[in-house]
Amino acid sequence: MNPPPVDEAQFLRDLVKASRQRIIHVKWLDRDGTERLTVLSQAESTRLNAIAHARKLSKAEVLRQAAHIPVQPAPPDAAHNP
Repeated sequence: MNPPPVDEAQFLRDLVKASRQRIIHVKWLDRDGTERLTVLSQAESTRLNAIAHARKLSKAEVLRQAAHIPVQPAPPDAAHNP
């Protein structure tokens, strides 16, 4: 059996690494009232906790407020140069 290409091997290693990490689930309400469940890595959870703590809000409330942040349009060149 031939070894996988380097980019494929890296992708597969990253999948295995991610599956070994502890994940955190955060339930929150989207701006339209839909209940959401966001899955975070430990690093993402730590950063969200810091933001929530600084704003004196819950993680769920920070995500609800973030749902109202408008999406920034992509630069014109990004659409033509993948």
